[in-house]
Amino acid sequence: MSVPASRPDPQIVERAVEQVGGIVLGKAPQIRLALACLLAQGHLLIEDIPGVGKTTLAHALALTLGLQFQRIQFTSDLLPTDILGVSIYSRSNARLEFHPGPIFAQLVLADEVNRATPKSQSALLEAMEERQVTVEGATRALPRPFFVIATQNPAHQIGTFPLPESQLDRFLMRVQLGYPDGGAERDLLQGIDRRELLARSRPALLPDDVQSLQQGARQVHASDALLDYLQAILRYTREPGRYVQGLSPRAGQALLRSAQAWAYVHGRGYVLPEDVQATLEPVVAHRLHRAREPHAHGEDIAAEIMAEVALP
Repeated sequence: MSVPASRPDPQIVERAVEQVGGIVLGKAPQIRLALACLLAQGHLLIEDIPGVGKTTLAHALALTLGLQFQRIQFTSDLLPTDILGVSIYSRSNARLEFHPGPIFAQLVLADEVNRATPKSQSALLEAMEERQVTVEGATRALPRPFFVIATQNPAHQIGTFPLPESQLDRFLMRVQLGYPDGGAERDLLQGIDRRELLARSRPALLPDDVQSLQQGARQVHASDALLDYLQAILRYTREPGRYVQGLSPRAGQALLRSAQAWAYVHGRGYVLPEDVQATLEPVVAHRLHRAREPHAHGEDIAAEIMAEVALP
């Protein structure tokens, strides 16, 4: 059921949201953001305490979208070869044979990514940016589509290694799930185990459909006035003394792609300023830090930008 790139169909996305939302209860906004992140061909960072459904969301997305899924548990003793793969000598063929690691999947869950050392974390950089990995001098392409969802525990928890800015910048969006509301939590307590629901799930889309949707999202029109608004946001963040570092050109591209994907999943072939505002917090919260208040909440930073930068 492929979707023509020029004809966005919000019902396609709504079916996926509904199916994933039947497993991850009460988190429809975060599910839509995750789908928009995938359609924008970015990667998603989910930061929250253990036990709120981060891993379940990643697995449910993979099953719903028909994507090959691999989960990597990041620990302090994880090695880059545990992620990328390694060549092993084959007696039968009398040569080295490459055994691909779990990074060779369409949806990769990097679980508790900040529990691994920086050396192992860096093994994801080339994969996330170039959609390829270089192992033992040979470059190998990764499957398409390729989507990394990384979960991160709060930095104050024991045994974590903070992600460097270069790694954070590879994530198009960062979201938080938070606790469920009372109704959703009651359904969780009384309902079927989430693992059983995952086992019952069937794909609502196929990988080719996902790639078609990605192509459609990239073709969503952004007017000159919309680009003026986006550039005004970038200039605002770069004013001296406001933030430690302003948004980079790559962050500007991330904001545009996210707004295009957000418009696309809502059935529009053009971007509105509201699309930029809807995706502003997940795109900039992990990239901006106030010079005088380094631990300011991302929601406050996004609200400040929207209040200070005039709409076109």
